[in-house]
Amino acid sequence: MPGSKNFLPPEWAPHAALWAGWPRLAEEWGGELAPARKDTAAFIHAAAVHVPVKVAIGSDEAMASALAAVGGAAELVRIPTGDIWLRDTGPIVTGQGAARQAQVFRFNGWGGKYLMDGDTDTAAALAGHEALPTRAHDFVLEGGGIDVDGEGRLLTTRQCLLNPNRNPLLSEDQIEGHLRAALGVEEILWLGDGLANDHTDGHVDNIARFIGPGHVLCQHPAGPDDPNTEVLRDIERTLAAAGLMVSTIPSPGRIHFGDGVPVPASHMNFTITNGAVLVPIYEDRYSAVALAELKALFPGRDVIGLPARGILAGGGSFHCMTREIPA
Repeated sequence: MPGSKNFLPPEWAPHAALWAGWPRLAEEWGGELAPARKDTAAFIHAAAVHVPVKVAIGSDEAMASALAAVGGAAELVRIPTGDIWLRDTGPIVTGQGAARQAQVFRFNGWGGKYLMDGDTDTAAALAGHEALPTRAHDFVLEGGGIDVDGEGRLLTTRQCLLNPNRNPLLSEDQIEGHLRAALGVEEILWLGDGLANDHTDGHVDNIARFIGPGHVLCQHPAGPDDPNTEVLRDIERTLAAAGLMVSTIPSPGRIHFGDGVPVPASHMNFTITNGAVLVPIYEDRYSAVALAELKALFPGRDVIGLPARGILAGGGSFHCMTREIPA
């Protein structure tokens, strides 16, 4: 219920602040931090027009670069971080107003694949800076692996939450029980697989997002060589069969970094905040259509397309690097 501490507000509910990460580990960005920092700075400046932005800074060098790039637009906070992926390493904040509580889950480096110093301390440190009471859970969960509509529905994928690299001793029923108890949800809606080559094992925020109570958005294939054609069609079918209102926008199609290997680019990895939706874009043709259609789906909010190839080089995009604090 909205008045309880374990009610997880939908992302379109009012925000007191929006946290973003700041790129700091050159080895996680192919040895080149500049493109990721350029995209991250542009995002922070755009978001700061609409909501107070706080930036998690994990090193002295990162602090110096962030001061130069966004120091006038955001509050810079020195806390332990591996890199920018606060959606997964930060707390999931439930409740609103005086009932807010930081839910701190175990984080194991996306199934042990990417272990970065600081990541397991980020959630508690961020909650401490916000002066939020915390509740620790002995359960591996990343924020990008779930999405809620604020009326009891939670969307996730089997590829991620049932992956043996997360909670191998728990059954599907037990995992659903943890989600209900921690996040105040009632109905768990399961999708299958996520995007090809997704480092996160199919996070749902790359493939389907609630944009209203019972209203979910997903992507349809873009172009004859879309690497996710069958997956995207299956997602749309599954959502419709669940009785949800389903809208679609085009995917970015086949995006790669010169080697022909598709990367998990997605227009779904947008961040919703006060009065705005900040959308990752990768090229002109399909991104322009996606932005136009999103504007119709988010009346009353500015829909802002921002370049995200630099951040995509690290495996994610805007939603992956942000964490909202409910008002």
